[in-house]
Amino acid sequence: MSGSLFHLLKTKRFAPLFVTQFLGAFNDNVFKNALVFLITYKIAIDQGWDNVQVIVPLAGGIFIAPFFLFSSLAGQLSDKLEKSRLIRIIKFVEILLMVLASYGFYTQDVTMMMVTLFLMGSQSAFFGPLKYSILPEHLRHDELIGGNALIEMGTFLSIILGLIVGGMLILTDSGVLIISATVITVAIGGFIASFSIPKTIPVASDIKINFNIVQETWHIIQDSRTDWRIFMSIMGISWFWFFGLTFLAQFPTFSREVIGADEGVGTLFNCAFSIGIGLGSYICDRLLKGQIHAIYVPGAAILMTLFSVDIYFASQNITGSTGGDLMTVTAFISHWGNIRILVDMVLIAVCGGIYIVPLYAIVQDRSAPAKRSRMIASTNIINALFMTISALGSSAMISRGFTIPEVFLTVAIMNAFVALYICRLLPEELVRSITRTMFKLFYRVEVHGLENYRQAGKKVVIVANHTSYLDGALLGAFLPGRMTFAINTYIADKWWVKPAYAFIHLLPLDPSNPMAAKSMIDEVKKGRKVVIFPEGRLTVTGSLMKIYEGPGAIANLSGAPILPIKIEGAQFSPFSRLKGKLRIRLFPKITITILKPVEMTLAQKVGGKERRRILGEKLYTVMSDMMFQTSDRHKTLFQSLLDCRVTHGGNYGVLEDVERNPMSYNKLILGCYVLGRHIARRTEAREVVGLMLPNINGCVVTFFGLQLYDRIPAMLNFSAGAANIKAACTAAKVTKILTSHRFVDKGDLHDVVAGLKDQVEFIYLEDVAREIGPMSKLSGLIARYFPGFFYHRMVPNRDPADTAVVLFTSGSEGVPKGVALSHINLQSNRYQIAARVDFNPSDVVFNALPIFHCFGMTGGLLLPLLSGLKTFLYPSPLHYKIVPELVYDTNATIMFGTDTFLTGYARFANAYDFYSMRYIFAGAERLKPETKLAWAEKFGVRVFEGYGATETSPVLAVNTPMHNSRGSVGKLLPDIDYKLKAVPGIADGGRLVVRGPNVMRGYLLVDNPGELVPPEGGWYDTGDIVEIDDEGYVTIKGRAKRFAKIAGEMVSLAAAEAVAASLWPDNLHAAVAMPDDKKGEQIILLTDCKEAERSIMSQRIKAEGLPDLMLPKTIQKVEQVPVLATGKIDHVGVCRLVEGKLL
Repeated sequence: MSGSLFHLLKTKRFAPLFVTQFLGAFNDNVFKNALVFLITYKIAIDQGWDNVQVIVPLAGGIFIAPFFLFSSLAGQLSDKLEKSRLIRIIKFVEILLMVLASYGFYTQDVTMMMVTLFLMGSQSAFFGPLKYSILPEHLRHDELIGGNALIEMGTFLSIILGLIVGGMLILTDSGVLIISATVITVAIGGFIASFSIPKTIPVASDIKINFNIVQETWHIIQDSRTDWRIFMSIMGISWFWFFGLTFLAQFPTFSREVIGADEGVGTLFNCAFSIGIGLGSYICDRLLKGQIHAIYVPGAAILMTLFSVDIYFASQNITGSTGGDLMTVTAFISHWGNIRILVDMVLIAVCGGIYIVPLYAIVQDRSAPAKRSRMIASTNIINALFMTISALGSSAMISRGFTIPEVFLTVAIMNAFVALYICRLLPEELVRSITRTMFKLFYRVEVHGLENYRQAGKKVVIVANHTSYLDGALLGAFLPGRMTFAINTYIADKWWVKPAYAFIHLLPLDPSNPMAAKSMIDEVKKGRKVVIFPEGRLTVTGSLMKIYEGPGAIANLSGAPILPIKIEGAQFSPFSRLKGKLRIRLFPKITITILKPVEMTLAQKVGGKERRRILGEKLYTVMSDMMFQTSDRHKTLFQSLLDCRVTHGGNYGVLEDVERNPMSYNKLILGCYVLGRHIARRTEAREVVGLMLPNINGCVVTFFGLQLYDRIPAMLNFSAGAANIKAACTAAKVTKILTSHRFVDKGDLHDVVAGLKDQVEFIYLEDVAREIGPMSKLSGLIARYFPGFFYHRMVPNRDPADTAVVLFTSGSEGVPKGVALSHINLQSNRYQIAARVDFNPSDVVFNALPIFHCFGMTGGLLLPLLSGLKTFLYPSPLHYKIVPELVYDTNATIMFGTDTFLTGYARFANAYDFYSMRYIFAGAERLKPETKLAWAEKFGVRVFEGYGATETSPVLAVNTPMHNSRGSVGKLLPDIDYKLKAVPGIADGGRLVVRGPNVMRGYLLVDNPGELVPPEGGWYDTGDIVEIDDEGYVTIKGRAKRFAKIAGEMVSLAAAEAVAASLWPDNLHAAVAMPDDKKGEQIILLTDCKEAERSIMSQRIKAEGLPDLMLPKTIQKVEQVPVLATGKIDHVGVCRLVEGKLL
């Protein structure tokens, strides 16, 4: 639905009808008011009439009478004939009637005017069923509330204008001429507008018109009673007109006799009431957002009573006129007591608009198209009856001595009984209305995706993440319609659940009873919406927990779609089970996001436990995709840092390094403002600035300081050597590098600095720190307290799609390439990981992987820092003895590493050093089975292998505690598309090409410095040969470049390395392909194992049934196999070494 109902006024489907009905209603009111004023204040006085007080009720009766007489005929004609043509005929008749009315005004023939008034009422009686029944034929379901709201707003606006124009101009010198010209012109305008109303198809062209008015009237009223909701809505509408007309009819008398005011105050009351109806109609549309239900009707009826009662009490203390003169509008509004009455009237009308709009929409929506106009006609007949009773009842009470305030009080008391009856009829709607109001007030609840809810249909299984005890109430309050909630019998027996049975349909289920699922399936097959929390319990991690397959099986067997719903924010409330893990707040903002429905289809040949298992996997995929798709990833990194400060608290300690100086969000943000400001003075906006620092707090402050001031950090691999760093700077057009004297000294990087000085300027952080004075610190302190304001003020309109950081490929297979990653790329990847791996702020991440590596950047820094997890930074992953000790000391629970580093830690660590470890994720190189086994046996810790690339920010796939497969690197993360390109000689699998929100913006190349080279069509070729099984698990076969073509067969070099690793697991091995005169290519194995022999490898290859072509032709033994700082084999260095030995 559009954000505002006023968009309908721009559409041809609605605008012409609105204009036509508005002009018609305006003419009705101009004519009626002009007639009453002309007779009362001129004709009656000129002719000396004594019974002028009967003119107003007589005119009202004459106008209403046709609704009794002709509504049944009007409904039949509207259903039988094409509606737009009928409207044009009626509007043409209106022109003739306005000519007749003008003649009556000029001749001052009261009989003529009364006849015209009767004919105008007849015209309105024929138009009413048309204007309401045509709306559902031209508007979408979700536009019906907005269309009705506009119709009501237009109707009451026309009442105001008609009162002003008709009542005030008719008695002027040229009043008759002005009014006559006005009504004829307006009628012609309405007739012209009617030609733009789109045509409709006759919905009941075969019906036979029944001209017996009494019989047909009785028939359509009885017909409306066949649908209880339609009839109750009609009665509700009619009661509103009874209630409203009582006030409208008595406003003139109330203002004159009770308040002692002139007719201007009576006009003010009419205007206030009409404006209130219009405002209430608009509010109703905003509240319901296109949903057609009566959730706010009970509450609106109750409030109408309260404000009406208040008018009675306010009337007892009126500040009236002094000196005998009638009070003017200005004098009236100068007293607070009088303003109280005016406010009450507006609020009654506002509640009336909220009350009546959905009732009209329910009648339209639930009526059969072939009978819709007759249902509207039935509404008009009963409306007329109630309005007549209101007029007669008010007159009878006044004639018996009741004051006007007492009449208002009586109607208020009657309305109270009506409201109670409505609450009794709609107890669930009342509770939902109150609950929704409370949730909106305290939790500022927002609902997104209601169009997906409607798209799902009536038969649907709703699944949602379970964050708190509020979840069921939230869904019950904000999802339209009646739902069935599955509830555990143990919980259902609790005393505090019992009252919910009166308002919500709960279905207690015993999880141990096999028939429980059958009862749920039967419930869904009946066409009901069933709500199930597939986790089966409240989350204690803040993320998805185990997903039961039951909801998936129920949806599959009942033929219903799954509707995933994400509840976000309730986990921060006291009603969650995350106290001590999250920062709990009394009233956090809650968002409900409804995603598109998903069909749970499955091949029929699968059955039994396997079927349930597969459905469980599919449901988990749906839920994890939901967690990612609802993530707020379209933000800059620094904005997410500010959000974390709000979510977890500014004093939350989130960062620590080897200096053991913990850093909170407040301290980090303060450092970003102070340091970043001085760095910004030395650089330009959007400049790519090199960053050459180890894993320390200062590196993080500098990184985010650059982000704050809209600079792009380029993370330089300081271990790559001057030549590679120089190439990286050239590719990214880096002219300035941020580093520190202390780091250059400790890292012995003087030669690197000397080799780069002719190309770049080095900015040392110690020098920058000396420039920071008291004023800089003070301004930073001020900015820390208002970080969002200063952040958006410094660089407005930041685009998360812009480059956030430039990383560089490892250079393991050639010259490093710059990889431009956007904020969205990095945010997407961390949310993709979070959708599959459960972690929470009680976790501690230990990161020894360098931040210049994408694995260390995303996994080791951004993921924990922007998720509220404490991170410990260590500057080198090669310290195999120190790292385990620090892991033990920091109680780390999550760690990232490569196979090389993990093997080293396993050799030197004490068996208890990793006692607190929950997850270890390995990537960047193949994880050897021996490494996994060593960690499992020595530390009791599972190592989960993942897979990715710098170009994909980096993670593409990962094994998780709930979903892992031996030998694979896990499943692809959410929202990643892939295709496998066939590779000659490879039977199983293909070359993996991926696309997704985490795929880079593009490369920065040495031969085209600074120019972004985006991946073609958004697809990135990984260069890896993989196999993906039926369940989605990815198995790496090897790099496309790391295959040897021997005698026409493709042989994986990685497989040859794996054989060597299985024989000599404590050593490093690297296989390369070299030219061979006889077979095209040959495999040469480079190893640091002195015992490695070709004959031993041959025996293992034969024993495992592997192809003989996998046996290296030569094994070269070296002291050290070349390795990069990231732990990867340096294949370029290996090739150089092998080539040197061959020469």
